[in-house]
Amino acid sequence: MFNYTTAFSGFSVNDIQKAKAFYHETLGLDVSENEMSILELHIGGGNKVIVYPKPNHEPATFTILNFAVADIDKAVDELTAKGIVFEQYGEPIKTDAKGILRGDGRGPDIAWFKDPAGNILSVLKG
Repeated sequence: MFNYTTAFSGFSVNDIQKAKAFYHETLGLDVSENEMSILELHIGGGNKVIVYPKPNHEPATFTILNFAVADIDKAVDELTAKGIVFEQYGEPIKTDAKGILRGDGRGPDIAWFKDPAGNILSVLKG
């Protein structure tokens, strides 16, 4: 039934203007806003993700958006310089001092951080 349709993802935030600044200025994404105050994040490859305001927003407890990068250490360093604080986790997903879980052949190197609404995002070696 859905084999030939297009799809997109979306998530909520509690402050659409903070989200717009974060996704555009901090992460460098092309962001547009429509008349209903819904943001569109224009992701590489022509994909988009919508971000909508929700007064009773609760941050997602899982990763809502993953950004594949060629060099995870460089990406983490650049985001840290912009004020991003990476999450620190213990076993079984123990992160190093930079906040990177080293996959060591079992999976990708990945580092998690939060947007201003508390939603979890990641950069991963892709």
